[in-house]
Amino acid sequence: MDRKQLPDSLYEQFSLIGKALSSPTRLRVLNLLCQREHTVTDLADKIDESPANLSAHLKKLDQASLVSRRKEGRRVVYSVANDRIVRLWLTVRDTGLEEMPEVRELMREHASDPPADPDLKGEEILRKVRDDDIVLLDLRPTAEFEAGHLPEARSLPFDELERRLDEVPDDRELVAYCRGPYCVAAIRGVERLHEEGFDVRRMPGGVAEWRAEGLPLETTQSR
Repeated sequence: MDRKQLPDSLYEQFSLIGKALSSPTRLRVLNLLCQREHTVTDLADKIDESPANLSAHLKKLDQASLVSRRKEGRRVVYSVANDRIVRLWLTVRDTGLEEMPEVRELMREHASDPPADPDLKGEEILRKVRDDDIVLLDLRPTAEFEAGHLPEARSLPFDELERRLDEVPDDRELVAYCRGPYCVAAIRGVERLHEEGFDVRRMPGGVAEWRAEGLPLETTQSR
């Protein structure tokens, strides 16, 4: 290759990332993989796609080096390639919120009440948890919680919230999180806890944001 062709060759490779991110389905896959690793079948069930279609989407992500894979017996297990890819997904997501009026209007209409508290993040959360000022509630499915959760968080999957309300502590402030600011489970979960009289706030982020900041996660069994 002539050196003059280097820019064209590089841009061609960079474009693979843009192409991989151009599908709503692949963005949903990335969001799920930021929570924990998944098999093709598991991902297909979660986003209502056929395994064949999902495999094609994962191939595009793999070609752009956005995911990694490993064999587990006969199964192939996928994960995000590294924390840089987590940050890439968060940048795409947050740019949409900041720059696109349509996204802001959707969030205003469907996710403004109860609002996410922008101050609830990072080291401030860790300090409050360790000082026993707040209780962290993880509203994601149990498998995601066990794969990695914020330190000292308690597992309370949204699908189990109604029958487990008597387990929710009422002597301290509650802080709930799910898969990020767009997660319906967090929005509805906090609404339901408010209805029951709990002092609860919603975190704007979750595990992906935590990973992007280089903060520690726990992988212990459910509390």
